[in-house]
Amino acid sequence: MEATKKEQLIVSVSPHVRSDETTSRIMWTVSIALMPAMLAGVYFFGLKGIFVTALCIISCMISEQWYLKMVGKKSVVSDGSAFLTGLLLGMNMPASLWSFSPFTLHVPVIASFVAIVITKQLFGGLGFNVFNPALIGRAFALISWPKAMTIWNEPAAAFFAMDAKTTATPLGVLKEEGITKLIEVFGDKMNLYMHLLTGNRAGSIGEVSAIAILIGGLFLLYKKYITWHIPVSFLGTVAVMAYVFGGKDPATGKMILMAGDPIIHLLSGGLMLGAWFMATDYVTSPSVRNGQILFGIGCGFLTMLIRLKGGFPEGVMFAILIMNCFAPLIDRSFQSKVFGAVKQVTAKESK
Repeated sequence: MEATKKEQLIVSVSPHVRSDETTSRIMWTVSIALMPAMLAGVYFFGLKGIFVTALCIISCMISEQWYLKMVGKKSVVSDGSAFLTGLLLGMNMPASLWSFSPFTLHVPVIASFVAIVITKQLFGGLGFNVFNPALIGRAFALISWPKAMTIWNEPAAAFFAMDAKTTATPLGVLKEEGITKLIEVFGDKMNLYMHLLTGNRAGSIGEVSAIAILIGGLFLLYKKYITWHIPVSFLGTVAVMAYVFGGKDPATGKMILMAGDPIIHLLSGGLMLGAWFMATDYVTSPSVRNGQILFGIGCGFLTMLIRLKGGFPEGVMFAILIMNCFAPLIDRSFQSKVFGAVKQVTAKESK
């Protein structure tokens, strides 16, 4: 009997826990989760939204295929990672980039090349990049072509409309003219909340509808592809800081503590898209739970620091990229306990 038990003991190298999930399956599922936000962007910006996003996706896939062929590696375009990067990059672009006069179509193409080749492949490919590729691509485009990247279209009156009026984003109005002007633009505060929630406002293609992004984020939670730690700590920090430090005296412009409006900051800009889909990137965020909470708090703090005190009305992109730098350090600081490990007793404790 004892000999039989010894024969059943199988010792092998890791991994010891197996799953049916594959990288390709996760990538395509996350892309599906982005569809509600993408469809909302198409609804509000029409064909321009489709064209800009499609240009980013195609450019990312071609860039990856070109690089892998150049270095003699097997093509991995079908795993969906280049498609997902292009989709996220396109959703972070303004629909106004689809324009032949002035010609701005090179912006999404070059940004896609930077995202895939420089940020991802030159670091070793999927799983080895330090920064979120889509955000680096957008940051490069914003720094290189700031004018083209900050022309925002009003939501289109018709799906096929190619001409659109330009306007400021809600965060731009809030930054330059204050909350009184912002409420005046939308009529009243409740109307402002509804427009921010549904997406009927200026902004990047995939960031305008907070409710559509939330649906996709909850789907990822349901599938257990992400956990609550980063999104909740990110959004919670923004809400607290917006309430505590976001209030201003309309007459003097001086800060008033505990008088800010957290709802406007939560529903505006790219916060929802960043918190649910960009900050939760497996490769560029911490893997331990406590570290993820610290990572989310850092993202929220930097976002509000830039929004309230920086030169940009938005801060999500830079906040996530800065915190990407700290992800390895956070992981080392919050090392999880090894299963079965015994705490070592120091000489001082043993006395």
